[in-house]
Amino acid sequence: MRTREDTVPYLNRSALADHAVLLLSLVVIGVVLYVSVFGVFSDSYLRVGMLLIGGLVVILSGFGQSDSLWDRALLALTAVALSLSVYQYFGAAAEIETGLYFLTSTDIWLGLLGLVAVIELTRRSVGSVMALVAGTVLVYGAFGHLAPGFLRHAGISTEELMTVLWFSFDGVFGRPMATVVSTILIFIVFGALLELLAIDLVLVRLALAATGRLRSGPAAAATVASGLFGTISGSAVANVVGTGVITIPLIKKRGFSPRFAAAVESAASSGGQITPPIMGAVAFIMADVTSVPYLTICAAAIVPALLYYGGLFVAISSAARNMDLTEEARPKVDFNWRELVQMAIFVIALAGIVVTMVGGASPAYAGFVGVALAAVMGFTIRPDLLTNGKAWLKFIRSAGLISAQLVVIVGAVGIVIGVLNLTGVGLRFASLLSSLAEDQLILSLILMAVACLLLGMGMPTVPAYLIIVLVMGPSLQKLGVPIVHTHMFVLYFGVLSAITPPVALAAFAAAPIAGSAPMATALEASRLALPGFVIPFAFIYNPALLLGTGFPVAQSLQAILFVLLATILISRACYPRRGKGFMTPVGLTLAAGLIFFGPVVSWIAAAAAVGLMFFDRLELTTKNQIS
Repeated sequence: MRTREDTVPYLNRSALADHAVLLLSLVVIGVVLYVSVFGVFSDSYLRVGMLLIGGLVVILSGFGQSDSLWDRALLALTAVALSLSVYQYFGAAAEIETGLYFLTSTDIWLGLLGLVAVIELTRRSVGSVMALVAGTVLVYGAFGHLAPGFLRHAGISTEELMTVLWFSFDGVFGRPMATVVSTILIFIVFGALLELLAIDLVLVRLALAATGRLRSGPAAAATVASGLFGTISGSAVANVVGTGVITIPLIKKRGFSPRFAAAVESAASSGGQITPPIMGAVAFIMADVTSVPYLTICAAAIVPALLYYGGLFVAISSAARNMDLTEEARPKVDFNWRELVQMAIFVIALAGIVVTMVGGASPAYAGFVGVALAAVMGFTIRPDLLTNGKAWLKFIRSAGLISAQLVVIVGAVGIVIGVLNLTGVGLRFASLLSSLAEDQLILSLILMAVACLLLGMGMPTVPAYLIIVLVMGPSLQKLGVPIVHTHMFVLYFGVLSAITPPVALAAFAAAPIAGSAPMATALEASRLALPGFVIPFAFIYNPALLLGTGFPVAQSLQAILFVLLATILISRACYPRRGKGFMTPVGLTLAAGLIFFGPVVSWIAAAAAVGLMFFDRLELTTKNQIS
């Protein structure tokens, strides 16, 4: 037990750490705003400096919350290691950029300390899974020449490993770091600003109003609200926590089980990461990695995202039909003028981002335009927020800490990417998959999907996508799949790993809010989102489903029709009507015919699906009239 004498220094330490976090967070926000308007002032200072500041924010946040002497000592050592390694980098920065620098033993040891610090900071930011992946890959880079089979590489010297991973722009400070600090962080600030203006709460109320007449009510509202806010949020878990505290109690109150309530929220929140225009910031990284224009990425993503949420709506409605829900008066949600303006601010800010990019501006500048529009209009209708110190402190902490954690995580991703590029193990893995599948596309896709789910478990969307696409992407491209389709396939399964057992982060975050069992919640969420597991296969076999990728409009409309019918059939098959269990295999069979066997079979299956739905609806209507 802490004595009174111990408490005072503890409070002082906590207060000092909190003030330091606020100061560094302000620096992060200031740099982000400057870069979004004026561009990158120096690659070295921006990438390396932001890692140092972000690392210190994570360390100080942990220091202020820690009661353990050993933990505080570890934090202090991590701060020293990171600071020394960054100092050593800047000491050789000029020579490094000319390529005429040869590492000394001091450089090597301090570079290694920097890598260890990044891995430890990643553990504190997102848990042990991502840190374990980065640490394992680092050890593999050093000792992989001793590994068995296809994993063995030719051997990498310590100097070469440190040069690539720490003292170059190919490892920790590589392209992912550049994209995050120059493009994505402005959207983190944008999301935090929307929370400051309480627009996220208004979106939940809007969703309740829009779905109030539906039998599934709050469950459908959670789907809408989480989809709207999830496209901005860079994390499915953050989205669950942000909207779930409001939606999950409402879903339970309607009569749904706690497990189902948590499953709806986690499945809906995960889908925000695949929904344009921002896609949880992945759209900008995908555009950078593929060299495909951002607007093309958005156009390609829009139909699959709508199908995913359409499938959720159908599944929720089908489940509600079989449940004995409490009959309550439909909620009457009225909006005052200020809330209506807040909705308009959300729409105008997103429209401003898209229009600015259509006009040829950079994504970062477009993000700044969105921030500026939201700030000007938001503070005009809520001038009280300008003097609300508590709200501003929350905004600064939120934007600073989330940005810091993302920078640190991407640093760990850089370790993985650097080692995989040095060893070529990603290409060898792709060759192994191809040989196992013997050039059979469906088998390759299944192996890819399983590998993506395994690699993505326990990771946030951005690092999961980056690592998976590097390891798995070449496999699909070797089979002739277009690059946008390849990256979208990988992204979908990276996102869905957030609800896939056994490491389902979004479901595990929703379960405590609902009071349900985490594993049961993950299984229910996977059942609800089953169409999401099929849609990536659908746009590989029906590539015209992704708009803007060079296919005729008629072909795209045909693909949309087939996959829409398949999505409805799969969702209803997951929750068949009482006494109609035989419809599950029938629906899944027709869905397979719609997607996998060419246009002739698809048209026959489409006719059968429409007929099946018509007679099912007719039977239900007749039954209701008789009763």
